[in-house]
Amino acid sequence: MQNKLLIATTNPGKIREIKSLLSSLPAVLLTLKDISFHQKIEEDGSSYLENALKKGITYAQQSGLITLADDSGLEVSVLNGKPGIQSARFSPKPNASDADRRAYLLDLLKDYPQPWEARFVCTVVICLPDNRHYAYEGTCAGQIIAEERGHNGFGYDPIFLLPGLNLTMAELTMEQKNQFSHRAHAIQSALPYLTILLGKKS
Repeated sequence: MQNKLLIATTNPGKIREIKSLLSSLPAVLLTLKDISFHQKIEEDGSSYLENALKKGITYAQQSGLITLADDSGLEVSVLNGKPGIQSARFSPKPNASDADRRAYLLDLLKDYPQPWEARFVCTVVICLPDNRHYAYEGTCAGQIIAEERGHNGFGYDPIFLLPGLNLTMAELTMEQKNQFSHRAHAIQSALPYLTILLGKKS
C-alpha cells in the first residue's frame, strides 16, 4: 500500500505546482479538500519557517498524515524586504485579490528608480504526526516590472521578471517554473528525504 502525503494548502496555484514537483514520489498526494479538512490556520508567525511549521504541525497531528506545508513571499530590495511574510496579505483592501496586491505594490514602487531588484523566498517543511519536522528553503532572484506579462502562475508572478530569460514567472511553462522557482528549489531539496520516507511500507 502506498503511503500518503498531505499537501497543506488550499491555494489552487500552489497545489498544481507542488503536485507537479512531487509527481515522482511513491505516494498518494492528498489536499486538505480531499480529506475534508477545513480548519483555518492563522499565519501570524514572524518568519516563513514559523508560519510553515504552524500549518504543517497542526495538519500532521490532526490528520495523522505526513504533511508538506510551505510559506513563501516576495522581498523587494528598495522596500527593505517588504512585502515579505505579509505578501499574501499586503494590500490594505479588504478581501484583496492577487491583482489588488500587485497594483498596491507597483503603486509603492513608482517613486523609486528601476530596476526594482527582488527575490522570491520559500520555506517548505515536512512534518510527521509524531512532531518530527524538517525544513528546506529555496530562493529565486529577479526584478519587479511595471507591466504585467503572462497568464500562468499566480500571486506576483506576472510582474516578477527573470532577467536571464527575459520572461516573467507568469510567462513560464510549468516545466520551466519547476526549474527556476523558489518553491521548486525548496521542494527539490526536500525530495531525497521524502523519497526515502514515503518509500517505506506503511
